Amino acid sequence: MSTDHPWEIAPGDLQSLRTGGEVPLVIDCRETPEVEIASIDGTLHVPMGEIKSRLPELEDHADDLVIVLCHHGVRSLQVVAFLREQGFSDARSLAGGIDRWSIEIDSGIPRY
Repeated sequence: MSTDHPWEIAPGDLQSLRTGGEVPLVIDCRETPEVEIASIDGTLHVPMGEIKSRLPELEDHADDLVIVLCHHGVRSLQVVAFLREQGFSDARSLAGGIDRWSIEIDSGIPRY
């Protein structure tokens, strides 16, 4: 699966990990009203503006694959850049965000 950025993971690749039993930490960095419209089961909601203050609760995952998602993948790349600066060496953004996830993986998730 192709992505445009080396810090991204394609929706199909994340789905393969999940169905294969590997459950990486997936952080949804969108705002609460967005999450109420559409969300992926098993994600941790940490709005982008709270990432820095909530870093202590994420630090146990610094050496793990951590995937961040937003609506289209722009905010999540910014969060990934911040997490990588904090030592999360395998933080990645979900390419295309929840919108692409809805198109490629789960059409039951509303698009907005």
